[in-house]
Amino acid sequence: MIQLTNAAKRFGPKVLFDDVNWLIGPKDRIGLVGANGTGKSTLMKIIANIEQLDGGEISRMRNMRLGYLPQDGLRMEGRSVFAECASVFEPIRQIEREMEAALESMADLDHESDAYAAAAERFSRLDNAFRAKDGYTIDMQVGTILTGLGFSKDEWGKPCEEFSGGWQMRIALAKLLLEKPEALLLDEPTNHLDLEARNWLEEYLHDYPNAFILISHDRYFLDVTVSKIVEVWNKKATIFAGNYTHYQKQKEERLEQLRAAQKNQQDRVAQIEAFVDRFRAKATKAKQAQSRIKELEKMEMIEIPEEEPIIHFKFPTPKPSGRIVAEFKGVAKSYGTKKVFDNANFTIERGDRIALVGHNGAGKSTLIKLLTGLEGLSAGEYKLGHNVEFDYFAQDQYKALDPQSEILDDLCATAPKATATELRGLLGCFLFREDDVFKKIGVLSGGERNRYALCKLLTQPSNFVLLDEPTNHLDMRAKEVLLEALKGYEGTVVFVSHDRYFIDELAKKVFEVGNGCVTVYSGNYEEYLRAKSRQAEPAPVAVAIDKPVFAHEDKPVANTGKRVNPMMLKKLENRLAEVEAEIARREAALADFESKLSNYTGAEESQRLANAAAAEREAIEQLMAEWEAVSEQLN
Repeated sequence: MIQLTNAAKRFGPKVLFDDVNWLIGPKDRIGLVGANGTGKSTLMKIIANIEQLDGGEISRMRNMRLGYLPQDGLRMEGRSVFAECASVFEPIRQIEREMEAALESMADLDHESDAYAAAAERFSRLDNAFRAKDGYTIDMQVGTILTGLGFSKDEWGKPCEEFSGGWQMRIALAKLLLEKPEALLLDEPTNHLDLEARNWLEEYLHDYPNAFILISHDRYFLDVTVSKIVEVWNKKATIFAGNYTHYQKQKEERLEQLRAAQKNQQDRVAQIEAFVDRFRAKATKAKQAQSRIKELEKMEMIEIPEEEPIIHFKFPTPKPSGRIVAEFKGVAKSYGTKKVFDNANFTIERGDRIALVGHNGAGKSTLIKLLTGLEGLSAGEYKLGHNVEFDYFAQDQYKALDPQSEILDDLCATAPKATATELRGLLGCFLFREDDVFKKIGVLSGGERNRYALCKLLTQPSNFVLLDEPTNHLDMRAKEVLLEALKGYEGTVVFVSHDRYFIDELAKKVFEVGNGCVTVYSGNYEEYLRAKSRQAEPAPVAVAIDKPVFAHEDKPVANTGKRVNPMMLKKLENRLAEVEAEIARREAALADFESKLSNYTGAEESQRLANAAAAEREAIEQLMAEWEAVSEQLN
């Protein structure tokens, strides 16, 4: 469908990638990953025909529709949200208008005339075309997508220009999903989505009929949506079968192979150089020495570029607080006539790691502000525990920074007891190195300022940390380091995040915010979802008991009336064994394909192996479904 051949791209003197060969199939589900600055977004723009290659070529299937969502910068205005999204169906709307015109002309014609028959025939053709394009479901499609992306029905009729940049990007995403292009290209699509909308998009992409390529720093999102990873690294694009977790394992194995190959090459170079130095001057060995020199000249040296620096930090050990850190009793909060909380009750204890979840606008950020005291209560009581000191990281924390201050000076003012050397070391952990520390805060990008705001928070140790979207401008590796630091933190944490993996790994409790209440669940987000699912299950229906119950029996025993033919039972048991054996065989075959994929031999062979592995996975899924069905019959 799309093929890159010997593709190359430079950014000034820097080579982003070179000699990239990549075939994108019609059903591929691809995650595009790599360190910052390696060229992921540039490569996606090339595929989208927004930027051009400096070398090699790219070919696309004729008349193929491409849909590209950048990280930000799109803005819609002049129409309502619903009308803007429905505009993607304009060609189908044109058919609808022609149908209406045909009906109007038929109304004025004699039903027995040839003209009427011709108009009726035209209407029938148009109606068939309209139905084939799902024209009668346009409004339903638009409503489904808008609801999934978090737009309430009341917001559908609002003008697009009333919505902020993040919501503008949601509108752009909605239009792309409605268009269903043959290749959907999404650069950080979850950046502007809350957790509920992110979960909905995950489900939507699971059933997406065409190919898509994602750039994302949300590893859980990649794990559940893609079946192939393309990594831009070392000026190459390497294809890995499987999701992000599987890619990490394969990458480490491949890196070990590369290190071993580099060591062998260096050993060979040392041998050749030693031979040349020893025998260059000897007439009997001069020819052999020259041969070795030519071998060295032809040798393509294996280079392993340095990994991108990782943010390293550890929260200082805070002074201990009392067992009760914070307590809400009958808390209410209103903004005018809008009630955010009404009779909220909960207790936060020392050592808790609490994730706040709920749909956009439910009051998660408001709850954090109430805990900080930045917002006052409308009613009820809020108690902060004994010896509790808090730090607060807001979504727009970087806006509170002085744009005229230099980074190092600003940090020194925050932590006067620390030496400049200590603070420069801390800044280095956040990728502010050498002369970067003398930059003014105002010239930093949003992501850089967010990193600095986190760094600044670390110089003010406390025992109660409140974090509102701390991962928004961090890449995957930085999130991992922040996660590990928070895991080792000895204080209490309340946080809001839309990163599913981050929540699952960190949270010990989940506070669901919604409908004016705060509902407490034990465990991480996965356990919270299971608890919600159990609540949604219908109550068990009483079954009539047709076995007589005798007075001496302690409990009645329900007779389901289910009798299994012994021969049928044997058949089911045999089939179960066959399915289990087939699953084992196919899993072994899948492991073999994945093992071969870890040794890159060429684009075509990698594509063939990836397709074979995908077929095995699909077969395993079908077999597992049959295994569950047969097992249920046996039980």
